[in-house]
Amino acid sequence: MCDVTSKSRVNKLNHGCVTAKSQENNITVDLTVAIFGVLLAITAVAGYEYYRQIRMVHREYEKTQLEYEKSHQQYELSLKEYQKAKDFLGDIVLSFGRELKRESEKFDSMVTKVEGSISTADASYRRTERLENKIEPLETQLMVLNQTQQETIEKITANLAENIQNNINFKTELTNERATLQTKLQDITAIQEALKNKITVLEEQIQKVSIASNAVQEGRTEVVLPPVPIKRDKALAALTVTEIAVLEMLLKEGAKTAPEIKERVSLSREHTARLMKKIYEEGYVEREAGKIPFRYTIKKEMEALLQKAEPPTSTQ
Repeated sequence: MCDVTSKSRVNKLNHGCVTAKSQENNITVDLTVAIFGVLLAITAVAGYEYYRQIRMVHREYEKTQLEYEKSHQQYELSLKEYQKAKDFLGDIVLSFGRELKRESEKFDSMVTKVEGSISTADASYRRTERLENKIEPLETQLMVLNQTQQETIEKITANLAENIQNNINFKTELTNERATLQTKLQDITAIQEALKNKITVLEEQIQKVSIASNAVQEGRTEVVLPPVPIKRDKALAALTVTEIAVLEMLLKEGAKTAPEIKERVSLSREHTARLMKKIYEEGYVEREAGKIPFRYTIKKEMEALLQKAEPPTSTQ
């Protein structure tokens, strides 16, 4: 009886232990499930927050992308405007360069003309000095003319140097100065022509005095009369003494070139060229245009006019 009771107690104790272990196992499983559920909830919350942050970053990226595209479009527009402005500025610079080149060529042309005028003035000055040595009664007048020409040449040289230095900024002043220079040169030319006429008259008077002196020394009784002026056609009235001398030379010696005529009349190359061009354009001579230098011949009508000239006569 005691053994049965003891076995019953042992079985009850064993059953109690099994029940306790089973409860402990159930508690462990429930705790694991709870922990897993909490972790799952935390993971879901963290995932949602991560997703929300990603969406915010994505929106910011899209905004940035749009702003970048707008900035890029503005940059392209600015680049196009810059290219247009660059092309326009290039055209302006090219146009200004061409205009500057044309103005430079015009200025060089004016300088060449002024240099030619200075050469003419120099040649006239040298010729005036030679005439001064030959004619004593006109020495005072020639000295005054020499001083005037020297001052004029100095003024021309000073004006020319000033105009060269200020060729762009003072273009208008250069034009006015050129007009003044041309006026002065015309005045000098007119004075020289008047002086040449006076010299011609004086040479005729000297020749008369020389002939009279020779006649007195040789004991002759002949009376030397002044030469009768040559009666010429109205067509020759506008010609100077030098131009008439050139026409008479062509009449007597035949066709000649400008260099040959220059050596005979003792003029500069430019002066001789202008003289021949003038009498050619006025119809006094003809020009052979087949080769250079041109050969000039007197026209038939001018031969007849010059041959009508009455030679000077003298009475013994």
